[in-house]
Amino acid sequence: MEEQLRNLAAMMDHTLLKADATKESLLQVCRECEQWHFRMIAINSAQVSLCAEALRNTEVHVGAAISFPLGQTERTIKLMECEQAIHHGADEIDYVINLTEVKAGNWAAVQREMEEMTRLCHRYDKICKVILETCYLTEEEIVILARMASRVRPDFIKTSTGFGSAGATVQHVRLMKAEAGDHVQVKAAGGIRSLDTLLAMREAGATRIGTSASVQIMEEASRRLKAGERW
Repeated sequence: MEEQLRNLAAMMDHTLLKADATKESLLQVCRECEQWHFRMIAINSAQVSLCAEALRNTEVHVGAAISFPLGQTERTIKLMECEQAIHHGADEIDYVINLTEVKAGNWAAVQREMEEMTRLCHRYDKICKVILETCYLTEEEIVILARMASRVRPDFIKTSTGFGSAGATVQHVRLMKAEAGDHVQVKAAGGIRSLDTLLAMREAGATRIGTSASVQIMEEASRRLKAGERW
């Protein structure tokens, strides 16, 4: 049972991206990450230094959300924010693509941004996740972006910020994984608040889950394992 819980926690990015997050609430989430052995804390880039210090000497990664939640900053600004976050202690970067360029069909600009963000992260040996915000995309656009990622090879493509009109869906996760291939993983985020939803996303191909309900999901998993359930 303990191994199943640890494996589940290792998939989860415990998230606090609210605009009114206090330092105490951020430190509480850091403590929860350490207690439950979550893979990463997902925070806005301004809080990286605080959380990196709190999680020093733990196995929990610090993840910075870049150009969050709209993605509507210039590529050079995203790169600067990314590098600053890394210098302040970020282990992983989740950045939002420029949906205006996607909707304009300016795929060269979208790919250049993905290439440069991925290259910057990998130069520092950090993980790069590309947030697509699938609720605003057509299936054709998701396919194009996933295939782009299969060429560029960021570490992950991610469904959602959690601030859009909808979050992750099993259909989108399955499509993203099918088109991105074996070299790019999929992170599902947005609206994942139960163990069953998490397991459905995992079944569809997600290897990382972003959620602010991480503790509740782990408590649910623990209860169900004690009752004899297995998955």
